[in-house]
Amino acid sequence: MEEAKPLETCEFGDRITSDITVRLINSDRRPEWFYCHSSILKRKSKFFADRLSAFSSNHPSLDAPLCIEIQCSVSDYDHHVKILRLLYLPNDSVLDSCDSVKSALGVLQVAISLCCEEIAQSCIQYLEAVPWDEKEEEEILKIAPHLGPEAMHILARLHPVNQTAAKNVIISAIRFATSLDESFPPFTDELKTSAQEQIEYMLSEDEDAPLVMADADVKAVMKTGLFQMFSAFETALNRLPSGFVESPEATEQKVLQSLLDIEWMCSILPKLDMMKDFVMKWVDMSNNVLAVVQDEKLESGIWVVKAKLMSVVGKVLEAVGYGNVILPATSRVQFLKIWLPYIRKIKPLLDLKGAEDESFMYKMDSDLCQSIEGAVISLVLALPSNDQAEILTDWMNTEQLIYPDLSEAFEVWCYRTKSAKSRLVVGFDGVGNPTVSL
Repeated sequence: MEEAKPLETCEFGDRITSDITVRLINSDRRPEWFYCHSSILKRKSKFFADRLSAFSSNHPSLDAPLCIEIQCSVSDYDHHVKILRLLYLPNDSVLDSCDSVKSALGVLQVAISLCCEEIAQSCIQYLEAVPWDEKEEEEILKIAPHLGPEAMHILARLHPVNQTAAKNVIISAIRFATSLDESFPPFTDELKTSAQEQIEYMLSEDEDAPLVMADADVKAVMKTGLFQMFSAFETALNRLPSGFVESPEATEQKVLQSLLDIEWMCSILPKLDMMKDFVMKWVDMSNNVLAVVQDEKLESGIWVVKAKLMSVVGKVLEAVGYGNVILPATSRVQFLKIWLPYIRKIKPLLDLKGAEDESFMYKMDSDLCQSIEGAVISLVLALPSNDQAEILTDWMNTEQLIYPDLSEAFEVWCYRTKSAKSRLVVGFDGVGNPTVSL
């Protein structure tokens, strides 16, 4: 920035024309003198005006140059010196002298303590307008609230927004993240992922309350986005067998991206109490999904899709198995009968591929395996006992007994079955119902 012209003809530090000395003393007790002019100090600083007025009242006939002492810390020393220099600039040049957030914040604190109103306003205007990095933002947030109401304008960018504005932002973000509006330019994967991450953050409950509460408008847009994602997934999936022959990588990537979008939905919908919409749609399309991925043309490929499919199935099993989504027993039995054989088949295949090729990255990790196994056991044990017996019989008649291991469910079923009559009789007797016959 251009060097601003000093106020009037006085120059800071001009010993010849100076009629007042400012003595800065820091915590090291090392004083330094600065030659100033009382006419400027009085006009620009109420602190100096009051000190000079008090001195004149107490010493009306004293013509000797006055010395005013100011205590300052080592960290504030440079800011005090800068304040003295800024007092000599025209008001419209003070703003141009601000050159960094750190410096402006330091000068602002000194300006407020010395009652330099014009300088303080210029620092506030500068800090309110320029960008801050993360460290600067934390420092401003720590200091600004202690500088008085005039400094609160600095924090305007950090003030909470009203619920209507926040809701409008998240609805727009959902439309972007789920590609609802064809008029939007195509999102790259990185931008779409970023939008999805921010939606999840805004809806999360942590030490701060969720930014947006799930009302009917948000749920309606999310539901539309959910069915849009499922539609895109089904379209990509149905094209997979033929497209894989012509362009395997592009076709596989299309299905994988749709699965990633659906998996993201699994993390968002529970926050909106909408997981049942997801589960019902997934149950409805499960037969078609398995028919495609088990097509003989795809038997030795699309491993990344098959692995990611297990991750989505695991989310659904958790929702149903632990009672977060309530389905009729017939639907739960149907879902298990559809997916258990495939789970038994795909897990050893993925493990075998990993054993044969160390670079193979698409195995089911231990957390996913434990999650699926635990959810299946919980789901089985909540079924009517005859349905449990059918599933356990099928499990023990297969060659693949290792995963998922239903031994725990088998043990509980044996205990319940053997003691069923005695336990139920005791239970019914306990409620005074002798008419029940087992």
